[in-house]
Amino acid sequence: MRIGVPKEIKVLENRVGLVPGSVREAVAHGHEVIVEHNAGQGIGMDDDAYGKAGAKVVGTAKEVFAASEMIVKVKEPQAIERKMLKPGQILFTYLHLAPDPEQAKDLVASGAVCIAYETVTSPSGGLPLLAPMSEVAGRMSIQAGAYYLEKPHGGLGVLLGGVPGVDPAKVVILGGGVVGSHAAHIALGMGAEVWVLDRNTEVLRALWRQFGRPLNTVFSTRDAIERHVSSADLVVGGVLIPGASAPKLVSAALVRQMKPGSVIVDVAIDQGGCFETSHATTHADPVYVVDGVTHYCVANMPGGVPRTSTFALNNATLPFVLTLADKGWQRALAADGHLTNGLNVAFGKVTCQPVAEALGYAFTEPAAVMG
Repeated sequence: MRIGVPKEIKVLENRVGLVPGSVREAVAHGHEVIVEHNAGQGIGMDDDAYGKAGAKVVGTAKEVFAASEMIVKVKEPQAIERKMLKPGQILFTYLHLAPDPEQAKDLVASGAVCIAYETVTSPSGGLPLLAPMSEVAGRMSIQAGAYYLEKPHGGLGVLLGGVPGVDPAKVVILGGGVVGSHAAHIALGMGAEVWVLDRNTEVLRALWRQFGRPLNTVFSTRDAIERHVSSADLVVGGVLIPGASAPKLVSAALVRQMKPGSVIVDVAIDQGGCFETSHATTHADPVYVVDGVTHYCVANMPGGVPRTSTFALNNATLPFVLTLADKGWQRALAADGHLTNGLNVAFGKVTCQPVAEALGYAFTEPAAVMG
């Protein structure tokens, strides 16, 4: 199979779909890999490194899309990229379609076979291709929150961990999954007072076992959210419903009750955000203020540490890339129901039920387009 790796063009997105080591594996499997000039520049990997790994380096994204049977990316295709997709061409990347009707419309019109990292599942019920970026984003959320709590950056002027004789900051984390557990790990390590809210008591028990008494766990109710968010210095939103829009757990009215100078980091923004006042921002312009509360809502947070993120992502995606290339997408999906869950759009049909429900499309069973 001819596998294409274009350079990412989302604002300040420096990750890349395949690192040279992954290219070498694909070539060893008998596949051809076509990489756009400077695709790996943001992670310190030049064209020579890709050439040595066996890739063919070309000058433009147009050449990559035209020559490839499968496109491997990181972020959702931008409008100019969506126009280059061809019927039957495989697109393997993050899509996050539920809050993005324009992208969904274009992918449906393209006729491409669009497999989303974020809805591929695992036998244990996890999301193996979302997990590594959730780990990165969870850890970064505390770094970002600590930065914007500083007075010169618009914050309360609070040190996250405090000092002897002075209270630490109160950090409230909505959702105890991968994002939440990694955010808690960093926040506790910095000495903050940390509260995690979740509706799954097994998740809360697992966090208790992992972190012990320093972590405060609370069953999530409207009352608990209102009580803890209103008194927080930093609130991290890490809730997720696979494929669907994130639930709005924090209303605009509750944001108005928060402390002036407090900070919200909405990691769920890729799926629309879990704060009513959230809208997506970029690394170039990451924050805005609503009712005195700083909102950090960067939709590609892990892109801020692209080298770490790219290698972590490739560790998870490479086996699936090789499976799709070795078997072809129909056989690969037929052999793996968990990979089938990643199929969001194919031949003009929406094949992911949460996406169809969120955007008002008719849902088509994946099996109907796999024949």
